[in-house]
Amino acid sequence: MSDWQVINGGVTAPKGYQATGITAGLKPSGAEDLALILSDVTAIAAGVFTTNQVRAACVDYCRQRLEDQPSARAILCNAGQANAATGDLGWQDAMESATELGKALNISPEFILLASTGVIGKRIKMDALKAAIPQLVSTVSAEGGEAAAKAIITTDLVTKSIALETLMSDRPVRIGGIAKGSGMIHPNMATMLSFVTCDAAVSPQLWQEMLTRAVNRSFNQITVDGDTSTNDTVIALANGQSRASAITNMGAEAEKLEAMLTEVCISLAKAIARDGEGATCLIEVQVTGTSDEVSANKIAKTIAGSSLVKSAIFGRDPNWGRIAAAAGRAGVMFEQEDLQIRLGNFLLMDNGQPLDFDQAATREYLKQRAVGEYLKDDTVLITIKVGDRIGNGKAWGCDLSYDYVKINAEYTT
Repeated sequence: MSDWQVINGGVTAPKGYQATGITAGLKPSGAEDLALILSDVTAIAAGVFTTNQVRAACVDYCRQRLEDQPSARAILCNAGQANAATGDLGWQDAMESATELGKALNISPEFILLASTGVIGKRIKMDALKAAIPQLVSTVSAEGGEAAAKAIITTDLVTKSIALETLMSDRPVRIGGIAKGSGMIHPNMATMLSFVTCDAAVSPQLWQEMLTRAVNRSFNQITVDGDTSTNDTVIALANGQSRASAITNMGAEAEKLEAMLTEVCISLAKAIARDGEGATCLIEVQVTGTSDEVSANKIAKTIAGSSLVKSAIFGRDPNWGRIAAAAGRAGVMFEQEDLQIRLGNFLLMDNGQPLDFDQAATREYLKQRAVGEYLKDDTVLITIKVGDRIGNGKAWGCDLSYDYVKINAEYTT
């Protein structure tokens, strides 16, 4: 049983945070496209970013800011233009965005972090953004978490938000988060963004280490289409406003906080995979029996990312051979005779040998997961065992449908 409970509020559930999302005229659709998350006090800040060599200006900007000082007051996110591959002018736009928001908030731009999402190669519509900043600042509130979640999405069909609460030092401690992502998802820390708020007090180095581990077990274990974005960003703030005792070293309290942070990230990561462009179901791959967690995660993500596996799931075809092939090419050594594969509760292969199984019942299991809604039973579970060692891992993805091609064939037109 977990040590936390789910609560409402998203990024504004933790104490001392406000947020908002407005329509600034950045998206052609006229939907919400500019978000602000604001801490009442200076917060410890950590970040994990894309490893793509072609990066958005906001990624380089945030990296530089966090290297200079691991703290922040605000996160500004625009949707509509990625401001990636935009050269020196894109960098100037990023700097100007922070400067203009800093003036409106009466804080130094050094305490503002940035994120962008949208079409690569397009600069931010700066006239529209600057004109919208007064409204953005005037509407920020402790009830604005969902508005911010709406303003950061692009091809997403739903917003992604969660908040958890636990007791530490006999005081309630909360972590909230929002995310966006539906296509271009194969983080290597896809287009994916996530912002996490926490009201615990944590030392900067420890908070960064916690976030890195949490991301490796969540966002770095999802895939929709194998494409890593230019803009992938996860930013986490911790402002200490819960007044719980400060956490400066690993121990029971730190482990408890990290477990809750990881759970927030996993929940958001699964929501991204479930909302994959054109997807009809979530795929979860569980791997056991490897020498370590890294190896298990590698096999799991290879299977979840296989176009052949994803296509078979969409076709409700229990083609376990594709699963076996993906496991075998993951770059992890194991003995073929140790391989076991399950689809749901159906054992398809054991000790490296194919088994007779009820194909009609297995197909029905897959069909029942294609509910087209975000229900508890929309997950196709693939379980792999490759030996008897202690390593285990998970990854999440989605099926590959006709609609994925349609969405991305017409993305800029």
